Amino acid sequence: MGSAKNLLPIILSGLLILWALGGVYQVDEKEQAVILRLGEYHNTVGSGLHWNPPLIDAVTTIGVTEERQYSTRGLMLTQDENIVEVALSVQYNITNAEDFVLRLKTPETSLNQATDSALRHVVGSTGLDGVISTQREQIAIATAERLQNLLDIYSSGINVVKINIEDARPPNEVKAAYDDVIEAREDLERLVNEAQAYSNGIIPEARGEAQRLREEAEGYSSQVVSKSEGEADRFLALLAEYMRAPEVTRERLYIDAIEQVMTDSTKILLDTEGGNNMLYLPLDKLGQGAPASSGQRSETNNEMIDRVANEVIEKLQRRGNQVQSERRR
Repeated sequence: MGSAKNLLPIILSGLLILWALGGVYQVDEKEQAVILRLGEYHNTVGSGLHWNPPLIDAVTTIGVTEERQYSTRGLMLTQDENIVEVALSVQYNITNAEDFVLRLKTPETSLNQATDSALRHVVGSTGLDGVISTQREQIAIATAERLQNLLDIYSSGINVVKINIEDARPPNEVKAAYDDVIEAREDLERLVNEAQAYSNGIIPEARGEAQRLREEAEGYSSQVVSKSEGEADRFLALLAEYMRAPEVTRERLYIDAIEQVMTDSTKILLDTEGGNNMLYLPLDKLGQGAPASSGQRSETNNEMIDRVANEVIEKLQRRGNQVQSERRR
């Protein structure tokens, strides 16, 4: 009995030491510890070596600086009443360890439900094309803002860092039809780009052509105006001469007109005075003679015309003399 009584204090001391050692714990730099004393919140401690009485205090350690990730996927309805399958990932961390431990029974489940609600609301306010291609970044930002508002209402202690839209596509049952739509849209964009490129090339060329025509028209206009002014000045000069000597001016104008008309004529008809015959001179035929033999010089066209004219004059003179002699008889 005496030995048993002597061992009892030793046993109690040992149990007390073990109980005291069981309350020692270490909190890392990335963690915070939430202390519950007899089931009620006591305090939150940071990194370092701490002690709390076992069986009286409950310690829950939470990583608050590490970034966590949660992924989800689901079918939902767009604004234009099309079904789309969206997959996204949520990056978040813990900003308030007390709220994360005490406010929500299952914070991860609450995060899942809040994410699904926020995503469906944003997708339901966006068309199919925006969800699949053109507005992914805007959808991610709007979903993150709405999700953070919901988590703040729940006092979850969760901070949403970023949301990434990993995939957005129509269901497999209609994927082939939607691929055709995407291909048609790409063809449309290609044709629009080709038309724009053609427009960029043809418009400067057309403008240059228009400028050239405008300059030619201006030059022609200046030429016509100058010519008209010159003709008017010439007419006024002729009018002045005509007022001084009408007969001489008329005859001179007549001669100039005949000379201008007969310059390019290749056929001449001569009417002999006092006779009924008309002489035809085909100057164009007379000018086409056979080529001269080697060593001989052919006559020029002017010399041939002079020779023919002289012969015609002599012939006319002889015929006129004959007619006069017959009249005398």
